[in-house]
Amino acid sequence: MTIIRLRDVSKIYAGRPGSQVDSVDSQPIDREAAVMALDHINLTVLAGQTLAVVGPSGCGKSTLLRVIAGLESDYTGTVTYDGQDVKEIPPRDRYIGIVFQNYALYPHFKGWGNLAFFFKLHQVPDEETEKRIRFTADIMGIGFDELLKRRPGTYSGGERQRVALGRAIVRNPRLLLLDEPMSNLDAKLRSQTRLELKRLLDRFRITTIYVTHNLEEAITLSDQLAVMRQGRIEQVGPYVALRRDPVNTFVARFLDNPPMNLFSGAVVEGDRLCLNDSSIPLPPASSMWARSGREVTIGIHAEAIYLVTDGSPEPEPVGFRLRGTVELMEPDIVHRTQLVHLKTGRFEYAAIAPLDIPLYVGDGVEVALPTGQLYFFDSKNERRIG
Repeated sequence: MTIIRLRDVSKIYAGRPGSQVDSVDSQPIDREAAVMALDHINLTVLAGQTLAVVGPSGCGKSTLLRVIAGLESDYTGTVTYDGQDVKEIPPRDRYIGIVFQNYALYPHFKGWGNLAFFFKLHQVPDEETEKRIRFTADIMGIGFDELLKRRPGTYSGGERQRVALGRAIVRNPRLLLLDEPMSNLDAKLRSQTRLELKRLLDRFRITTIYVTHNLEEAITLSDQLAVMRQGRIEQVGPYVALRRDPVNTFVARFLDNPPMNLFSGAVVEGDRLCLNDSSIPLPPASSMWARSGREVTIGIHAEAIYLVTDGSPEPEPVGFRLRGTVELMEPDIVHRTQLVHLKTGRFEYAAIAPLDIPLYVGDGVEVALPTGQLYFFDSKNERRIG
């Protein structure tokens, strides 16, 4: 098991050489055309841990994976495996397993040949090769032996993914790198494959970095999440911890489904925090950040918003009260709840309510935002305060 560390890693995709003086590795670049794909990344992945890297498209997830794999060598900073700087070590000598979104199986080899190719390349004896493939086939589960007898052209999407994973695992890698390997599968097959991959990762405890835009996959498979935006890592930690203590509004909304509700434009006035026509006393721990006139963004999870109905008990303390209009309902039959989309003036937000509360589009409702469930963010820099 391998510890991976990145220290101050940056990667720029330079534009066409231009007349401006900026340079990367002494080569002139056009400053306006250059793209900062990775911006001073610092990251540690512990031995045996699965780290999922999530973020919107174009934030640098795949570039980060390629730098760690050695497929991108033109970067600044250091990448180490167990303390060894690997910048000068080619990918083939790093003992890593990689599975891409495009599985890139060798079409002229059967499944067995795809798994055996690495060993032939490294002149491993046939007996050892067969032993490793048989061991991997047992791990990959029922039906994998049959896949080894067929060519990739006859595989379904799920079968291609299984063989690609088997080809990565058969090498007994120090590090497993997965770049959205399930994005081409349908929903049912993705769910089945996710469980199978989780079983493999738990059994082998190979240090794994998993890049995905699917939050459900990231939560299921990983020990830690790294949330990226515009080439930077915003926050790292277990999903539960990140959802409970987001560092900024981006992480707060990205890690929630539905996204955390944000109400911008709250203002500190004296010893109270005002939002629309409602106000609450400032929280006891607000003395470090509350100053009169400061603009604050208030956040709250959808399940924490309380719909006030006749005869229903009110949350304590009540907090803000808003009058909203129902715009849409999404029932969740399994959990006996409904996601209610609401609008109050310029604010659009969502609440989770019991399914047995009768609601219709256009209904006016009163909602309460309990004080103890509120998050506070600086409206200018999006950082969490308090």
